[in-house]
Amino acid sequence: MRANYRRAFNALQKIGVPVFVHSDAEDRFDISAEEANSYQFVDYYDGYRMPDWEFGVSPEIINVLRKYGLFAEWMNPGHLRVFEA
Repeated sequence: MRANYRRAFNALQKIGVPVFVHSDAEDRFDISAEEANSYQFVDYYDGYRMPDWEFGVSPEIINVLRKYGLFAEWMNPGHLRVFEA
């Protein structure tokens, strides 16, 4: 995993975001929307109701990813994949 991905992964993991490396994308990482605490950070179905969330993603995640030149995109309702901006 490249340095910017690794730094973002560690920063998100430190605040409790359920991150993982998916087997078909070993050079980047994903964010789970299926773990017990996922609803605190991402919500595909109800996240639009949160006034400061963007497309079901909390500002905590967005700010960390932007800091490292990354963004997240929903792959399906169960997880987001992180890409370079």
